[in-house]
Amino acid sequence: MRAWNETRQRPLAERVQIAHSLWSRTRGLLGTRELPAGEGLLLEPCSSIHSFWMRYAFDALFLNRDGEIVHAISRMRPYRVSRPVFSAHSVLELPAGTIEATASRRGDRVRVGPALGVA
Repeated sequence: MRAWNETRQRPLAERVQIAHSLWSRTRGLLGTRELPAGEGLLLEPCSSIHSFWMRYAFDALFLNRDGEIVHAISRMRPYRVSRPVFSAHSVLELPAGTIEATASRRGDRVRVGPALGVA
């Protein structure tokens, strides 16, 4: 799967894993040493995240059911907890700096799927 910011016409991640099950959402990025450039993790359903036991910072885009960014956290550091975002249906976790590099912001529309966007 690929994540694409439709509003900005920019790629967010070329390889996105999707965590649908309770176990995969609970595990998330735990146990990983890094989130490589071009990769991401979509937690669905999800409205709050934490970074306990993480070894690195990452970006997080909270998306509503329509894929609209309703909240963003840039460079979430280890051992933090996000506030609950009640309007969020999913969270797209990306390498630190992705939000800034793509100028992604609240209100932008994000699509996750095979071969989305323009190369």
